[in-house]
Amino acid sequence: MEIKKAEGKLGVLVVGIGGAVSSTFVVGTLAARKGLTTPIGSLTQMAHIELGKGADKREPKIKDVVPLADLNDLVIGGWDIFEEDVYAAALHAEVLTEKDINKVKDELQAIKPMKAVFYQEYVTRLHGTWVKDAATKYDAMEQVKADIEEFKRKNNCSRLVMIWAASTEVYIPMGEAHKSVVAFEEAMKSNSPEISPSMIYAYAAVSSGVPFINGAPALTVDMPAIWELADKNNVPICGKDFKTGQTMMKTVLAPMLKTRMLGLDGWFSTNILGNRDGEVLDDPASFKTKEVSKLSVIDTILDSEKYPELYGNIYHKVRINYYPPRKDNKEGWDNIDLVGWMGYPMQLKVDFLCRDSILAAPLMLDLIILTDLSQRAGFKGIQTWLSFYFKSPMHTPDTEPLHDLFAQFVKMKNTLRVMIGEEPEDYLG
Repeated sequence: MEIKKAEGKLGVLVVGIGGAVSSTFVVGTLAARKGLTTPIGSLTQMAHIELGKGADKREPKIKDVVPLADLNDLVIGGWDIFEEDVYAAALHAEVLTEKDINKVKDELQAIKPMKAVFYQEYVTRLHGTWVKDAATKYDAMEQVKADIEEFKRKNNCSRLVMIWAASTEVYIPMGEAHKSVVAFEEAMKSNSPEISPSMIYAYAAVSSGVPFINGAPALTVDMPAIWELADKNNVPICGKDFKTGQTMMKTVLAPMLKTRMLGLDGWFSTNILGNRDGEVLDDPASFKTKEVSKLSVIDTILDSEKYPELYGNIYHKVRINYYPPRKDNKEGWDNIDLVGWMGYPMQLKVDFLCRDSILAAPLMLDLIILTDLSQRAGFKGIQTWLSFYFKSPMHTPDTEPLHDLFAQFVKMKNTLRVMIGEEPEDYLG
């Protein structure tokens, strides 16, 4: 497979660059490329890959054999609904210590957000003050396209990637506006409520030939209109919703139950979170979007149609509670009622006290670098091989989504092997 070299600057355009996750990603990436920190959690920077057979078997780092963009070539910018630069945003987020943020203070202060596309009705708990003024959503999309071109020119970038890391929007089901490019464009021009800000960014990116990553659970690029546009413009797209705490655990534990043929009666999940994301998800309409993403995981993994006696009557409940004192330190608590030999009940309880942005930041870095690789490799459309990173991974309409974390991991590594002319690993020898 011929992969274009990662030459020149890679522009990274982050939607929601002032948020907790984004600012944590920026600080960590800038510090890592200066050798001031270790990029823990990033497969592209730290993981090894098994290559060859028998005496020829070797395990180099992924970044040493796959032609990835170098951290030093990343140029980071983006949009936010608040005017503060990324240094001020990182301090405000209170994820990282001021000491760590100050290590790259000058670079952070130089990253000032562009005005964002924002409509109050899609994120009701936030009140944006640094927002674009446009007569129609189509006009707003054109402004975003102009921002893309100006950023690329100003920073002398050879290529770009855009990533949505902003807040979860209210739930919008698939509608007529999402079924074709023509319908989507008409909906933007008529200011249809079916078109949310994330969709405007996605259309602007893909129509400009820029790969788009959706880190939130909204529809955004998971629709025929954007699939059509991505195919036409040879653009990779992927999403949805960064797989961090509780859902990551589900993609580990549910395959364990299925592998051992253990039954499941119920799975209750609750979260407490105090950052901006927690506040947004306190709104029922935004929570609905997240709930749909979270609920799909174990249903797909366990396959109740094939195993009705084990998984045919599961009670699955998910709750997210806004609790300001916790800030970014999220707690995910799960109660799992499982069934063993002769129908005897058992329980499994998990209490994951994690840091939401600390888990999500390396996912952002990997997705940016791997989506850029996809485009240089000539891939287009939905990148199912990147399902490893998402709660509710996009998939083609004729396939089932892959949720098992370890199956996703194998698929991702095998795709990388094929890219560099190696044999896929079958794990039989």
